[in-house]
Amino acid sequence: MMKGHKPRILLTRRYPARVEAALAELFETVENPEDRRLSADEIIAQAVGCDGLLVCPTERMTAQVINALPESVRIIATFSVGYDHIDLEAARTRGIVVTHTPEVLTDATADVAMLLLLGAARGAYWGERMVREGRWGAWAPTHPLGIDVSGRRLGIIGMGHIGRALAKRARAFDMDIHYHNRRRLPPELEGDAIWHETLEEMLPLCDFLSLNCASTPETRGILNAETIALLPKGAVVINTARGDLVDDDALIAALQSGHVAAAGLDVFNNEPDIDPRYRELENVFLLPHLGSATPRTREAMGFRALDNLRAFFEGREPPDRLV
Repeated sequence: MMKGHKPRILLTRRYPARVEAALAELFETVENPEDRRLSADEIIAQAVGCDGLLVCPTERMTAQVINALPESVRIIATFSVGYDHIDLEAARTRGIVVTHTPEVLTDATADVAMLLLLGAARGAYWGERMVREGRWGAWAPTHPLGIDVSGRRLGIIGMGHIGRALAKRARAFDMDIHYHNRRRLPPELEGDAIWHETLEEMLPLCDFLSLNCASTPETRGILNAETIALLPKGAVVINTARGDLVDDDALIAALQSGHVAAAGLDVFNNEPDIDPRYRELENVFLLPHLGSATPRTREAMGFRALDNLRAFFEGREPPDRLV
């Protein structure tokens, strides 16, 4: 950083207090004290005079927004591991560096994936409603019943850090692990998991299916009518990755028909304005994008973003650079 000069950074949301304090020591920060979701025009206007932006997935950094940013902006750091909300090609064309925060939210997100898997299978949503609404009658041998988890087959689409962390947790339930990845993992990372080169090969073997891949042009809508039809009847679907991996019409139809017995969802298309039909289904366990939502994880994400900003302005290569 230039001696006596603090780069100016726009913080589009409120971040953990320790992170904001550390940012303020290194940079001149433009804050969003109301923690309000800024419009595209507001981001562009508030970026005037700024050298960088710290954004969240709530901000859609489209090509139109990036092309309208002032010339002073040289870096966009996102407070997330996912970066589908940023048009990387537009940033590359503008010469704007983009960074993200990988690895630090692995355990928290894998914990939520396992929570969703168990909650969806064992009827956490409808079971809690029965108790809360006074509909819990006498115990009965035949109802209500959930789905066994232990010893079943789990298919994972995307065996990165989070996918592998979920597999580790699932092994404690004696689950057989199958995975589909762009490339097969090396033996030390694969362990006893079984790699499938194609979804067509893996999906018929999945009693449970977890989406853990990044949102890319190749993976958007990867769970659709055709792929759902390949799952065994009564499969359970889990998504902690990105909402746009799922064709909502196809998944809802499968949940209504019973081909998919249950789903556990933490992410959605157009969140928080999710498809209202999900709210009407008793066999869906819904969470409001809680994957990384622990104080320790959110602080780690903030400090990871800070490390990238500091490296850039000190003339070093940001450790988590995307473009």
